[in-house]
Amino acid sequence: MRSLAIQLGLLVGLTVLTPAKSQDSTKTLNAAQVMELVRKFHPVAIQAGIHIDKAQADLLIARGGFDPILGAYVSRKRFEGTNYYNATSPEITIPTWYGIEVHSGVDNYTGERLDPTITKGQSAFLGVSVPLARDLVMDKRRAFLKQARIFRSLADTEQKLVLNDLLMDTMDAYWQWVGYYNQSLIVKANVEINTQRLDFVRKSLLNGERAAIDTIETLAQLQSFQYQQNQYQLEFRNAGLRLSAFLWNDAGEPFTLPEAVVPPADWDNEQNIKDFELDLSSLLLTAAQTHPEMRSYDFKLRALDIEKKLKFQQLLPKADFRYNHLSKGYNALASAGEYAIFDNNYQYGFKFEIPLRLSAGRGEYKKAQLKIQETRLGRMQKQLELEVKVRQYYNEFNALRQQISLQNLNYANYQQLVKAEEVRFSNGESSLFLINSRENKALEARQKLIELKTKYFKIAYALQWSAGLLD
Repeated sequence: MRSLAIQLGLLVGLTVLTPAKSQDSTKTLNAAQVMELVRKFHPVAIQAGIHIDKAQADLLIARGGFDPILGAYVSRKRFEGTNYYNATSPEITIPTWYGIEVHSGVDNYTGERLDPTITKGQSAFLGVSVPLARDLVMDKRRAFLKQARIFRSLADTEQKLVLNDLLMDTMDAYWQWVGYYNQSLIVKANVEINTQRLDFVRKSLLNGERAAIDTIETLAQLQSFQYQQNQYQLEFRNAGLRLSAFLWNDAGEPFTLPEAVVPPADWDNEQNIKDFELDLSSLLLTAAQTHPEMRSYDFKLRALDIEKKLKFQQLLPKADFRYNHLSKGYNALASAGEYAIFDNNYQYGFKFEIPLRLSAGRGEYKKAQLKIQETRLGRMQKQLELEVKVRQYYNEFNALRQQISLQNLNYANYQQLVKAEEVRFSNGESSLFLINSRENKALEARQKLIELKTKYFKIAYALQWSAGLLD
């Protein structure tokens, strides 16, 4: 009987210890590797990069508003043998940033019935067009270019926001996978030990050292662990499939995670999160200032402010002045300096118009102001939501750290109870039922510890996500 007690004690001791499995020949996958794969190959991450390219293309389009424009007008009229006119007039227009346009061209008019206001023969001009009220401070070309630059920066921010959310979903799936794998390892070790125990008890029964009820007791314990093993193996495989949904290869094809790939043995090492920001004040400041969602609101407000300035121009009168210096021949500067600008060889025009009620202008300007107000309120609400998330995850993170410490003590206590039960059994004061009961409690404590640790690391990543640091 004493030899039986000693051997059972060894088996139970193996059960409550953390199962060790050699991973020398096994491929492992840690959290950092998973995140890197997602950043490089996941379609959503690639699409976010495409949005940046589209924003860059929009910026190029907006810059086109300031491209020099070369045009030409050619016309001729001949009727019943009369050459009314031949007109050739090429011109180049150069837009500038402040709404002023510089233009230059040449004219060549010939014919028998030209308009008296047209200069016959060859002439050239060099001039400017200047907005004196509306479009002087802001016009559509400048507004579109400024907004395009902002939207280009906004695209970078939105890419970070997409990656932040995508990586959080990935880490949620990853830590479930890690948890189920380690749970399956523990139960597998218990199955192996209880299989050996059953074989040992059966031999003892044949030798007359044990009662038949002990065989049933041991078999029931084994079957319970076998059921758990099947269940955790199923959960591990399904968790691998969920994680595979985030894994793609460099050819742009979905990648199914092989069952031979497992988490690393040091998955619960605190060094894995040593570079994480875990200070509450810093996290709150980061969330308020650099979180992609907050940055998006800032860029949107800047774009809306430009739109408001553009809409304000609709409240101003349209007052445009155009001046040309004229010269005979094709040299626009041939007579430059000979006369004052309004003395000789010039042409100018002035155009003025204003809606009497300014209804459209006032409406557009009011609408722009309301958009800014609406966006500012949205920003305030989002900042509060982010602050609440950061505080919640921070509290949960610290609570889990304390729970893990308590659960470690709890697990150690159950180990002591198992050992004490072994001593009682060796003295003939206990039974297999009581040893199995202590064994089950030790297993439950270990399983709870793994559950807390995987949740702890998941919350560590969630804390970084809430501050926008997972990109």
